[in-house]
Amino acid sequence: PKCVSARIVQRRNLSGADAINALRPFYFAVHPDFFGRHPREREVNENSLKRLNGYLENLQKPGARSIKPANLTFYVRDTKEKADSSGFRPVTFTLQSKDVLSTVLDVLSSCSLSVEHMQDVLKAETEKSSTQQPGIAFYCPIKWDKTYYTFTGFRDPEQELEQARRVEPTLSLWLRNNEPEATKKQNASLPRREELKRLKRELIQKLGLLDIRWQRKWGVAHKCCQLQSLDVFTDQSGMNASGHVMLGTMDVHHQWTKLFERLPSYRSMFQQSDWLKERISHLLGGIQVIHIERMGPALPLEEHYSTLNTFHKRLLPQRLSLHPRSMQGLTMSLENDRSTPCLHEMGHFIIPTMCDTLQLQNFLQSQAQEARRRMQQLTIYLVCLQDLSLHSLCKEPSVSSSQMIPCCRRLMEERSPQMQGLHLCISHFYSVMQDGDLCIPWDWKG
Repeated sequence: PKCVSARIVQRRNLSGADAINALRPFYFAVHPDFFGRHPREREVNENSLKRLNGYLENLQKPGARSIKPANLTFYVRDTKEKADSSGFRPVTFTLQSKDVLSTVLDVLSSCSLSVEHMQDVLKAETEKSSTQQPGIAFYCPIKWDKTYYTFTGFRDPEQELEQARRVEPTLSLWLRNNEPEATKKQNASLPRREELKRLKRELIQKLGLLDIRWQRKWGVAHKCCQLQSLDVFTDQSGMNASGHVMLGTMDVHHQWTKLFERLPSYRSMFQQSDWLKERISHLLGGIQVIHIERMGPALPLEEHYSTLNTFHKRLLPQRLSLHPRSMQGLTMSLENDRSTPCLHEMGHFIIPTMCDTLQLQNFLQSQAQEARRRMQQLTIYLVCLQDLSLHSLCKEPSVSSSQMIPCCRRLMEERSPQMQGLHLCISHFYSVMQDGDLCIPWDWKG
């Protein structure tokens, strides 16, 4: 309606809480809890929600510089004819707005969702005090009152999950019913897997590469098609913090050519980054500086180098009393948006770039023993892989290490012979994938 558009134009700022409120219909349409039986679509929505969350948070940061456009894909639940037989439709759009309100409107309109409720959001915004703190997390679980589902007729995700848990089969029963299908699909995928290996090998040799990797999780057939057309890899072009050359799907081929021409300068910056890591390691008792690849956009090398350089300059004037080899065998990563150091469940330290050096020293010394204990726990992953004679073992990004480790222990106790030779993925649900990979929930019933 025109009245809605007129009021929206008058005010360009929204707080984090109001953005959450305004995007409720969108969250309800794309929430991963509704895609439990569609693992690929669930993962796409999880990744895109985190990227959207980061985009909105960056807009809220004081003095934020220009933000790069974000290309997002969501699977939107829909009962209209536009939806496919699964009950949802794919939507792809690019965020380029420079304020929260415009971004919220772009998201809603791109997914063909109503913006009429924005009148209430804007009214609430004008009545609130101007002391709202920025930086509120945007992507969080939405708890609707039970009367909402009764009135609208929508499905209650909590109720569905509870029903699924009650009827969830035991692991042995599910394997007995689904292992034949998984084996059949895996055998059928063998020619595609061999073709993928051949294409990778030929491209690596032809282009002088070390490896070819995917930022997203695709099926074997899709990867083959991508390599054959070279229409792949990431959402942006450049070099990431790990030194991998990225070819963006949003770029045309002549932009890739310009990237290849810049590779010598990228190599030089990557070498300087390695030198900074060595100097930081020397100053911090031999700890290894690593970069953790996470879901969402890859960290550009330029940003990674800047972070390392800033942290190194902060350490140089200080005289830390760490023994030269006291932290050997341990790892740490740097983060710009963190204020206090912490120890990850996998055993590596996460250190703020602007961390107080005395606080950093005390934290590293006090947590070193616990870090080594947590790192030792991860060896159970390799033991489980070998003990069960699995072809491969992985986990979804949404499954934490604290969930993965006890799951592996229980699998070794169960020792099901039906898993031998299969590709196993620890997830939140049971599923047999297109290429025969088995997905089982981390908290499976025995």
